[in-house]
Amino acid sequence: MHESSSRNRPVNGPVNRLAGETSPYLLQHAANPVDWYPWGPEALALAQRENKPILLSIGYSACHWCHVMAHESFEDPASAAVMNELFVNIKVDREERPDLDRIYQIAQQMLTQRGGGWPLTMFLAPRDQRPFFGGTYFPNEARHGLPAFTDLLQRVAQFYRERSEDIVQQSAALQQAFDQLNSPPASGDTPLTAAPTHAAREQLAAAFDGDFGGFGGAPKFPHPANIEFLLRRWRATAGQEEPDLHSLYMATLTLKRMADGGLFDQLGGGFARYSVDQYWMIPHFEKMLYDNGQLLRNYANAALATGEPLFKRIAAETADWMIRDLLASEGGFRSALDADSEGHEGKFYVWQPEEVSDLLDADDHAVFTRRFGLDRDANFEGEAWHLHVFRSEDDIAEELHISAAEVEQRLARARGILLDVRNRRIWPGRDDKVLTSWNGLAIGGLAVAARALGRANLADAACNAVDFIRQHCWRDGRLLAAYKDGRARFPAYLDDYAFLLDGLLELLQTRWRSADLHFATELANALLSHFEDADSGGFYFTADDHEQLMHRSRSFSDEAVPAGNAIAAQALTRLGLLLGDTRYLEATAKTLRAAWPALQHYPHAHTALLIALEEHLDPPEIVIVRGPSKDTDHWRDELAKVYSPRRLVFAVPSDATALPAAIADKKVLAETAAYVCRGMTCSAPVMSLSALVALTRS
Repeated sequence: MHESSSRNRPVNGPVNRLAGETSPYLLQHAANPVDWYPWGPEALALAQRENKPILLSIGYSACHWCHVMAHESFEDPASAAVMNELFVNIKVDREERPDLDRIYQIAQQMLTQRGGGWPLTMFLAPRDQRPFFGGTYFPNEARHGLPAFTDLLQRVAQFYRERSEDIVQQSAALQQAFDQLNSPPASGDTPLTAAPTHAAREQLAAAFDGDFGGFGGAPKFPHPANIEFLLRRWRATAGQEEPDLHSLYMATLTLKRMADGGLFDQLGGGFARYSVDQYWMIPHFEKMLYDNGQLLRNYANAALATGEPLFKRIAAETADWMIRDLLASEGGFRSALDADSEGHEGKFYVWQPEEVSDLLDADDHAVFTRRFGLDRDANFEGEAWHLHVFRSEDDIAEELHISAAEVEQRLARARGILLDVRNRRIWPGRDDKVLTSWNGLAIGGLAVAARALGRANLADAACNAVDFIRQHCWRDGRLLAAYKDGRARFPAYLDDYAFLLDGLLELLQTRWRSADLHFATELANALLSHFEDADSGGFYFTADDHEQLMHRSRSFSDEAVPAGNAIAAQALTRLGLLLGDTRYLEATAKTLRAAWPALQHYPHAHTALLIALEEHLDPPEIVIVRGPSKDTDHWRDELAKVYSPRRLVFAVPSDATALPAAIADKKVLAETAAYVCRGMTCSAPVMSLSALVALTRS
């Protein structure tokens, strides 16, 4: 395994109350001179008892600016002394407590009328934990229009002492604003239509970067839900006289430019979180499981849809990176690799031309430098080279008078040599906690890629991750959100249930295990019992027995991950159709009605929910194949060779046990047979693979 940078090593010397935590982010701060507390009754009670405002600092282990603020202020004894004197200081890992992060990010935007981010720095009244001031990163000295952190601390503490009535009034107004966030649902007689889907497609086209792909300018994020939405829009029209080729173009150009860019790790595989420029050239170097689980699915589906070898290679290398660098020995996937190593962002990834020249022979060097721009000016901070595709393999082959196959062989050889050398550098810190929600995204991505690429080892990894979550994070019919060092903690959130449910439904199509269907049903039932807004529809982010906070949020828009409500609605539709259970279908309908006002006003911000809307209005086709496993697997694999996002195929072997009635009713016959279901209507048994292919393509 790799050597990590110092930030993830065990804490030595004096420690604060974070030393007993499992979060790598909190442990990074356990040796600070700040008297940090984790969020919990002890800290909240102390703030009330001493009538001290709370300084709440939220971040995550791979966050570059979190590290900068920590080094400038939290590791500085003078700054820490001011913090300890004036505040009760609480540190939160946003990945363990997304409920808190969600609330205080919204509050920060309401208070400052500016976008949020990390590190998030909020000042809370001790009585009710409502914020009265906040921001993100604050420097140790006044610059960039921001006050020095210690000056800010003095002013905030003075404001709290002298302006208590103003704070009470502001808190009441803030709470009222929060209470108005959940708009009423569409009325029962309002028809749900595909209109928002068409509007979203036009809005994405208006924001599309026709030169470099993606949507909008710098900083540029991948937005996997948009890519999936556009691929599906093209596929839905592919049989028409005028197929929506521009949707296919928007999706595939974005995927190609990201794959060629520095956002993709050209040596080791996997994607960074976002690009700081519009060209996808220089990333913010942290690599997150949640991005890669989603992008793996995008590239695998695009490989099926187009037959493009590039997309197949990128999917394979992304999956290989996830398994090589994030998979824990017990079977779950770790969370992230840091942006920084040895105190510098990107140091692990960048190169000097002379270093590359020393490592490669002349033939390989001639190809590699042309391909990745080492014969051009430095592209990272004016002094280093971050690998990014500058020239095509065909152009290089023509210039060097060699075949394209020879170019490919030399590139593969050079990449292997440089990766081996890079692996001997000091690695970025790795966040080793296993998050249930992000593992759900990884399971779904691996399951889709296993079918698209024909790789059983990806299905193995997905199955092992499910088994890990079931063993360590599933207790008494409820999920826990995070696991590290033998401890599973924190009541799970909507995203944990929804993403894992979706992952299970994808995995069941790749490898049938009856226990996984039972697990999926238990997750769906827990969603309905503990998260559903029974009055207005949709699902809250936290369960009905969760810690009571100042707001119980219910959101429908996509962020870096798709909206939990959207994935819950998609998965419940599919599970409801598979099992013939109308409870799940009704929950989806209520979710769409609850989200209808938002879908009307901002459709392009809800593309994952629009996929759920499509499948609600026009239910997907479900194929259930019964027979000996060698035959059912073969039939499934043949259907999987075509990109059909509106079809689910389950190969249920004849010896499968503990089947629910809706599947057991699809009888095992003397020969392998398939049942094709559209909505609540299923066909007679289809007795040959050729007849099944013809029926599904009709």
